[in-house]
Amino acid sequence: MTPIDLRSDTVTKPSKAMLDAMFNAKLGDDVFGEDETVNMLQDKCAKLTGKEAALFVPTGVMGNQLAIKCHTVPGDEVIVESESHILNYETAAPAVISNVQLLSVQGETGIMTVENIKKYFRSKEYYFPVTRLICLENTHNRAGGVILPVEVIKEISNLARENKIKLHLDGARIFNACVETGISIKGYAGYFDSISFCFSKGLGCPIGSILCGDKNFIKLARKWRKILGGGMRQVGILAAAAIYALDNNIDRLNEDNKKAKFFAGELDKMEDINVEFNSVHTNIVIFNSNTISKEQFINKLNEKGVLISSGSYENMRAVFHLDVDEEQVKKAVEIINTAFQ
Repeated sequence: MTPIDLRSDTVTKPSKAMLDAMFNAKLGDDVFGEDETVNMLQDKCAKLTGKEAALFVPTGVMGNQLAIKCHTVPGDEVIVESESHILNYETAAPAVISNVQLLSVQGETGIMTVENIKKYFRSKEYYFPVTRLICLENTHNRAGGVILPVEVIKEISNLARENKIKLHLDGARIFNACVETGISIKGYAGYFDSISFCFSKGLGCPIGSILCGDKNFIKLARKWRKILGGGMRQVGILAAAAIYALDNNIDRLNEDNKKAKFFAGELDKMEDINVEFNSVHTNIVIFNSNTISKEQFINKLNEKGVLISSGSYENMRAVFHLDVDEEQVKKAVEIINTAFQ
């Protein structure tokens, strides 16, 4: 039996139509700026986000780290939420690449407020690092795909601008938020100095992310992409997949959000499972068991053909995507109910 893979939305395979687009891509050497398909993708993403320019990068981590590098100087401080991807899953890269330190602020379900951010701004004494950058994450992975309220984003953006602090959005799954709220990606991106988002998650591409900002920012990011080994050659074969995804796979993300809410609702009926149903905004469900450990739960489900991943601490995570249909979601619920009740 083919496993029902709910570990991540990164496990999707390209559709035949996406593969056809990749096969027919017009290629050139992107390090020389000559890959027509990459240039088309970058122009498309700049227009979508309302930014001056964009840069195609292999991973979301590289997009975030280029943003941090280009917004800061060594010795600066970057404010992040305590459960953020940048802090927890990017291998201390800000310290290694940018020589900056992260200051984590505890949010509520991943959401920081103006009140709990501004009290961490450093004063001007020489022995403090400079508060140079704030990074937000929308949707918030470890909080369970939570959408940051646009009103909160606006308040933080105003605070940052008043204090001449840069603001970056890790928008890895921003389109899941867009289809749920009806707010365009430009509507979100306008509050930020830079934004990155992934093609390799809900949009179904095999590889790739994008970083968007003003022209000088992207010019510097291109230099640092090269330094970090991210200068790719005939990479239009991957950019074509991203263009296909932007044209065809955004609206269907609403289906993934609905599958996650159904799954969470069914888990919420099970006595021995804890799930924050009201915090399931998009395609990620975070939950835990009252009776057995996370490792035992994951292993037992794996044996029965349902793959899930670790969430945070004692929590587990199920992520919904285009390669899992409604019948498989119902089957996963049935297996969990039978195995653990």
